[in-house]
Amino acid sequence: MTTVSVTKPSALTWVRRNLFRTPLDAILTIVFGSLAVYVGIRGLLFVFVNGRWEIISVNLKLLMVGRWPADELIAIAVALVILGLWAGLIAGIIAGRQVRKGTSAIEGMTRLERASDLGRRFGLVIATLLLLLSLTDTSGPWLMVLFTFVGGVVGRLIGGQIGVRSLPSWVSRLGIVVMVVIPVWAYLYMASAVPLADWEGFLFNLSSAAAGVVLSFPLGLLLALGRRSKLKLLKGMSIAYIEAVRGAPLYVLLLLANVSLEFFVPAALAPSKVVRAIVTFTLFTAAYIAEIVRGGLQSVPLGQEEAAKALGLSPTKQMRLIVLPQALRNVIPAQIGQFISLFKDTTLAGLALGILDLLNAAGAITQQSDFRGQGLIIETLVFVGFLFWVGSFTMSRESQRLERKLGVGTR
Repeated sequence: MTTVSVTKPSALTWVRRNLFRTPLDAILTIVFGSLAVYVGIRGLLFVFVNGRWEIISVNLKLLMVGRWPADELIAIAVALVILGLWAGLIAGIIAGRQVRKGTSAIEGMTRLERASDLGRRFGLVIATLLLLLSLTDTSGPWLMVLFTFVGGVVGRLIGGQIGVRSLPSWVSRLGIVVMVVIPVWAYLYMASAVPLADWEGFLFNLSSAAAGVVLSFPLGLLLALGRRSKLKLLKGMSIAYIEAVRGAPLYVLLLLANVSLEFFVPAALAPSKVVRAIVTFTLFTAAYIAEIVRGGLQSVPLGQEEAAKALGLSPTKQMRLIVLPQALRNVIPAQIGQFISLFKDTTLAGLALGILDLLNAAGAITQQSDFRGQGLIIETLVFVGFLFWVGSFTMSRESQRLERKLGVGTR
């Protein structure tokens, strides 16, 4: 049996084939390549030479957490350390179960390969944290990040030991309850230190986006199932809600939450603007998630449901065990895309509700006496855009990793 060796083309051959195959390709490559080099050089000069980043370093606390009292910053640090431990536990348990089942992708990796894999996944986030820490002049943020990292490592080690063992069902159920309680406790702990109405800066953008994602997903799932229901009343109500909310701009809904709610609810009983924003984000995103999930349900072959019926499964088990897992798997890209959109749309709350979010804070600091009239809005907007890009890009990369792991788009 003869083997055919395939030689990899050289870099020069690749360039000639892909960039200079025809005269038109050559012209486009030269024009747009020159433009890209020019823009890249100007961008590097702005970031490392011409940019006046002292406006960011001086106002970093205001941009990140707004007017959060300085003596209560310890609450954020404690909550982050607990959440780091929580995230590490979850990652360790998942990895341990994969090792136990023999399906772990990192089981045969060396330590260097594992470090490289983590670097590819979280290198941008780590670099961003180091950049933010370099702008601080106190040791508190450094210690907070250090203890959060240590908590994540400890949680990963403990979770790995838990995951490789077979635990009784009641212990597993108790563990799930604990995992749900931990982030709720962290939120309540921070809210007890500073009321939710006073959460500002990038903290508001992150927390409201996280709350919107967590709350909108189950609501959207129920709406999708309701739209497919054979009960006409339930189906009609679901359709009416989805079409009404999807037909209204988010900005208009936020404005209505700001100016119209007190016509129906006494001012003393009306929730804070932060709560209004979170509720609006949840209701708006749930309508889109419902349509995304409905598309996923339609993508599941009819033979899957017929096979489930042949096994004697009840309609509830058919949906929960057979249809819904496949439907959610098929629409992972669309779901993550909607969640990324929600994360970026949190800036609309600052405009519609007057909340001092990251974008509003970036505009406000340019009016300080030390920086007024100096044209530093470009630096602040670049900083805001960079933070949102890092968050969106990280979510997108993790989504792609999950898609590859679950084999989305493959047979």
